[in-house]
Amino acid sequence: MPLDPSFVGRTYPPTAPYFVGREKIREFADAVGATDPVHTGADVARARGYRDVIATPTFAVLVAQQCDKQLIIDPEAGIDFSRVVHGEQRFVHHRPITAGDSVLGTLTVDSVRQAGGHSMVTTRTELTAEDGEALCTSISTIVVRGGE
Repeated sequence: MPLDPSFVGRTYPPTAPYFVGREKIREFADAVGATDPVHTGADVARARGYRDVIATPTFAVLVAQQCDKQLIIDPEAGIDFSRVVHGEQRFVHHRPITAGDSVLGTLTVDSVRQAGGHSMVTTRTELTAEDGEALCTSISTIVVRGGE
């Protein structure tokens, strides 16, 4: 079932705060093969002007996908997750996500279009620190495959 175009402009409530810990940053850096010690060594990060270790640029996907889940599980959307393919992901960083941040995400559906019987859905997630400071804008496109 295609996603209703009336979802364009729909904004979901902010997610619960996601606490960013040093260990989570280290684990993610290891998983993606990031070897820069700014992701694992607080002394190195501080020497480079950060208050603590910083996350790799793609770390933001951890919070962004929690936000995307709000659309996926919305019963009004009627999305069958078994038919979802991740099409594209982009990030615009406003400042590095840093150990000690509590990150909230607010999801907005930016576009819905039909292509070849499939729904192409683009969402934008604004990630902020609890004090409202902008951290990252995540733009994601999913493809909800139509009938076979």
